Amino acid sequence: MADERKTSPSEDRRKRARQNGVVQPLLTDLYQITMAYAYWKSEKINDTAVFDLYFRKNPFQGEFTIFAGLEECLKFLENFHYSDSDIEYLKQTLPQTIEPEFFVFLRQLTADSVILSAIDEGSVAFPRIPLLRLEGPLINVQLLETTLLTLVNYASLMATNAARYRIAAGKHISLLEFGLRRAQGPDGGLSASKYAYVGGFDGTSNVLAGKLYNIPVNGTHAHAYVTSFSDLRELKTKVLAHRTSGVPHDMLDLCTHWREEVASLLSLPASEASDGELAAWISFAIAFPSGFMALVDTSGLLNFCAVAMALNDLDYRALGIRIDSGDLAYLSKLARSTFEKVAHQYNIPWFAKLKIVASNDINEDTILSLNEQGHKIDCFGIGTHLVTCERQPALGGVYKMVEINGLPRIKLSQDVMKVTMPGKKTAYRLYGADGHALIDLLMRSVEPAPQVGQRVLCRHPFQESKRAYVIPTRVEPLYKVYWQNGKITCCLPGLQKIREKVQTSLDSLRNDHKRNLNPTPYKVSVSDNLYNFIHELWLQNAPIGELS
Repeated sequence: MADERKTSPSEDRRKRARQNGVVQPLLTDLYQITMAYAYWKSEKINDTAVFDLYFRKNPFQGEFTIFAGLEECLKFLENFHYSDSDIEYLKQTLPQTIEPEFFVFLRQLTADSVILSAIDEGSVAFPRIPLLRLEGPLINVQLLETTLLTLVNYASLMATNAARYRIAAGKHISLLEFGLRRAQGPDGGLSASKYAYVGGFDGTSNVLAGKLYNIPVNGTHAHAYVTSFSDLRELKTKVLAHRTSGVPHDMLDLCTHWREEVASLLSLPASEASDGELAAWISFAIAFPSGFMALVDTSGLLNFCAVAMALNDLDYRALGIRIDSGDLAYLSKLARSTFEKVAHQYNIPWFAKLKIVASNDINEDTILSLNEQGHKIDCFGIGTHLVTCERQPALGGVYKMVEINGLPRIKLSQDVMKVTMPGKKTAYRLYGADGHALIDLLMRSVEPAPQVGQRVLCRHPFQESKRAYVIPTRVEPLYKVYWQNGKITCCLPGLQKIREKVQTSLDSLRNDHKRNLNPTPYKVSVSDNLYNFIHELWLQNAPIGELS
């Protein structure tokens, strides 16, 4: 694959910069810049802070999330600087009372003094476990917030949605992303194609995504191609050469012959098949004899078989059909039985295995229903419901300060889900005796790591009675430092490797965590030390009421 090619660090940097033009410091909320000025005005330029980027709830009523978007975050850090035109725009946009020296400060700002730690891209992730940890000068890490969130939120949501479709379809069904025309703009369309592939889809109809990300591209034709032909007299080109001998043959003669033959076999009147449809498919087959796949409905099976048999006479193999309307389970079964009859009658085994693609407003529940009906579909083409993440259009990731100048910070709320985990932390995934991931454990960064075979107390962060001892058979540290001293510190995997990481990470979970209906919640816990730390800070910061 092209994304695994060996490149020099300078080539990697140029490639990342070239693909990341829209993502820049001004792709942010205005209040990040006004806060930066207030920090600067308050002489906080030497303050340091730690921020966590995490989410509070798994999407799609599920119990897992796929973390994606890390490489885009690193590209952003690598290219982070305010251009002269950025500064001029800010001078015109911000209040005139802002001191000119602040703009000089902004112009010189980079991400070189920031440290970014993260879990591996493509990993299964869970609520409250930070996906990213940012450390560095307060102003610098504050200015990164909105851009990092927009890079992680949709990427992770999209990869998770795709992974759920893959689980629903099973490992042996092909999945194609067909959503560009329904996506939220060009950037949304490209991101959808990229992260659908990461989440487990096999290809896309998006040609630009194929070029940029080395994703396999697939496509057939639209109804417009068929309806552009009215009858057989419109065929301008009728000749196709035999694949091996090169001898030219009249495809129209071959196809009309085979239409009569197959009609007799299937007990269908050949006169009811559309001549305009046959003309369209003959022309398409002549254009793509080794890649003939036709968009059909029930009445189109006869014409398709006729063209496919004519191609077989000339030593070509048709690929199959795409069904885009009607009862997909019934039509797929009808198509498969038709192909099997033809294959048996004419002793052409491969004909029975012609590919059946379905693409009719399909969602996750549609696939599960089709599974129950015993469909014969080989491939699903999925668009709107996939790329718009219709069941849940946003992940809801947040970016919260947890430490300032070495002192922990906690945000309190009447909604316990919004209470933050204070201080710099690290996280571990503990595995059970059956080899599956058992629990994720958040700890203070000063604590020693849990050890294999040694009992560790895991606590619910807010419910005192929920606690359990775990004796892990394997301990996986979740964080690596990916950015430090102004450069990427880890070798970044290509998209194919991230895609593989998604599947191996999902395989580490029990099936009941991944099922569509009433999945078992995966446990996320804190160490006893962190539990006590949280509650001590809570008491210190919570106001004491007064009764009268």
